[in-house]
Amino acid sequence: MGSLRIVLAQLNLLVGDVAGNAQKMIAAARRARAELEAELVVFPELALTSYPPEDLLLRPDLTERVETSLGEMMQALSDMDVIVGYPKRQYGKLFNAASLLRGGRVAATYYKRCLPNYSVFDEMRYFAEGREPCVVDIKGVPVGLTVCEDVWEGWPVDEAAKAGAKLVININASPFHLNKGKQRFDVVARAARANRVPIVYLNLIGGQDELVFDGDSFVVDAQGAVTHRARAFEEELIAVEVSIPGAAPAPGAIAAELSEEKSAYSAIVLGVRDYIEKNRFRGVVLGLSGGIDSALTLCIAVDAIGAERVHTVMMPSRYTAAMSHEDARAQAQALGVQYSVIPIEPMFEAFLEALKDEFRGLKPDTTEENLQARIRGMLLMAISNKTGRIVLTTGNKSEMAVGYATLYGDMAGGFAAIKDVPKTLVYRLAEYRNRIAPVIPRRVLERPPSAELRPDQKDTDSLPPYPVLDPILERYVEGDESIERIVAAGFDPETVRRVVAMVDRNEYKRRQAPPGVRITPRAFGRDRRYPITSGYGGGGKGL
Repeated sequence: MGSLRIVLAQLNLLVGDVAGNAQKMIAAARRARAELEAELVVFPELALTSYPPEDLLLRPDLTERVETSLGEMMQALSDMDVIVGYPKRQYGKLFNAASLLRGGRVAATYYKRCLPNYSVFDEMRYFAEGREPCVVDIKGVPVGLTVCEDVWEGWPVDEAAKAGAKLVININASPFHLNKGKQRFDVVARAARANRVPIVYLNLIGGQDELVFDGDSFVVDAQGAVTHRARAFEEELIAVEVSIPGAAPAPGAIAAELSEEKSAYSAIVLGVRDYIEKNRFRGVVLGLSGGIDSALTLCIAVDAIGAERVHTVMMPSRYTAAMSHEDARAQAQALGVQYSVIPIEPMFEAFLEALKDEFRGLKPDTTEENLQARIRGMLLMAISNKTGRIVLTTGNKSEMAVGYATLYGDMAGGFAAIKDVPKTLVYRLAEYRNRIAPVIPRRVLERPPSAELRPDQKDTDSLPPYPVLDPILERYVEGDESIERIVAAGFDPETVRRVVAMVDRNEYKRRQAPPGVRITPRAFGRDRRYPITSGYGGGGKGL
């Protein structure tokens, strides 16, 4: 009995860099052939353009670049079989295609049949649906080709098996969110068992704007048991040997599954690194306040690009506690980053003096608090402009949800590392990072959170405690639950109404926030697109 040696190329590619992606795939295929004796190399969904190319797909010159680079791949890899995903224009339509390249030509092409149009996906905007299964003979093994959503819907896998496939290859660009790995495995294993065929699941890795692709590619046998699993969040070539003619995969390496904290932290680090590197920023500058959010953001920045490219700035005011000075300096020293101190009191006084006639007779309120935040934002952006380092904002998802942030102040910046991290998860991730090395001072994790913009300020002066706030936000923002349903789950009615009102009222702020890494099933931005001007009123009437 013979075997077919397949190598899955779990790669980090760059959207729009068609020529660069092609060259990276050519190099990976040659290495797979030389080092792993590959007879078939498989690349992810839309690998030539990477994912998601969005409205680049509407440009005629993108099609020209794809055709040119596909031709280069066929010529360079004419001595081996390769499956590659790319956008293919045919019959006057654009398809999300997977082609088998063999002998310098396209030997077979499958068009994706199930086009997702929910959550972060807009594929019906760009692609036409495929109509037929595609089963190709590769060294005596009938292989069915499918693309991403096809395995979630299931029936394209059924049709491939009915058309004679003994092995199904599913190429993907499947974005990460918490617990997504288990969902994928359950879906693929169910399809394998239903059709009694092994399934090869290959996924993209890398950060692309808000999205992060985690890889986590795997193979299941005909009973749905895992035989191979790649490392998550890393590029890797995975060798898979299947029998001929039965196509049963031989046992292989199975990487350990990551904890929720490690997978979330790894996703954010990868998302930040790729946003910085792919956009060619020289480094990062961020405000280090002595609080938990900036402490976690600093750890992420250092782990993403290295301490030598990270600049932290402490900008104390009259309300900054001595412990904030001490803890910020201690963390900067522990991580070995550049640390500057720029007091904002002289600038704050100058603003108050300039506005004294306008403010005459009016009591101090959040206006004075926001002035401090905006001075800090202005300083960070000036350093960014001068040095070419991007400003990382430090706001979390809980704050973004209820508008506990200042436009053009702490929201000013280029990328929001923890924008999709609820405050309660911020603490868990900080504890996780400290288990690797204790770089966040203990006091930062234990002191009550405060913006330090007025005397003795605490977050709970303006918000419910985060262990109360976050579950309400999860139900309303991610679960689309009504006020009535959230209250029925045991939450205080007045608190729920207050939180929902804050979420609805602050859509205009979120629309102006920088992009940030998506790690939950429903993030602000690509996922949750609500009107700014609306009379809906948040969960309906009642209570």
